[in-house]
Amino acid sequence: MSEKKVSLLDGFKVFLTRGNVIDLAVAVVIGAAFTNIVNAVVKGVINPLVGAFGTQDLDSYSSCLRGPCTTDPKTGQMGGIEILWGSVLSAALSFLITAAVVYFLMVLPMAKYLARRAAMQAAKEGVQETIEVSELEVLKEIRDALVAQRTGGAPGSLGPDSGEGPGGTSGAAPGPREDR
Repeated sequence: MSEKKVSLLDGFKVFLTRGNVIDLAVAVVIGAAFTNIVNAVVKGVINPLVGAFGTQDLDSYSSCLRGPCTTDPKTGQMGGIEILWGSVLSAALSFLITAAVVYFLMVLPMAKYLARRAAMQAAKEGVQETIEVSELEVLKEIRDALVAQRTGGAPGSLGPDSGEGPGGTSGAAPGPREDR
């Protein structure tokens, strides 16, 4: 048995030229660019709206879990345990905006397109099935016409192929047979 050995470089080339790898790379690049857009919307639109009710920077919202949350100006260390829930809120808003934009601009239109395409395909298959059924009916009619033509009458009537001889007789002499 001889096995064809694929070189490392050839295998890598096959891996890279597969469609799903290229699609994934495009998705990552677009996702990174889209993240910048969402971050700009959060910082330029959402934060100012939140700023109308408090501070403009969501990252500055925090609560102190234990002790006084003060920063020592000399050392820069935080005293107490601070929970930065503003950062979590900002990240959650970024996620929700991203998910909404992806759903309404990409997923929903693609789902509608695929549903429309599936309906057209189903209609096309229905037409094809109707054509096949009508072809079957035509073939049955042709068969019945050929049988009728061969038998000399309508399908099911007695004719030359029904065992009768010429003139509608069975080929035997009329009347009882006499032995001589």
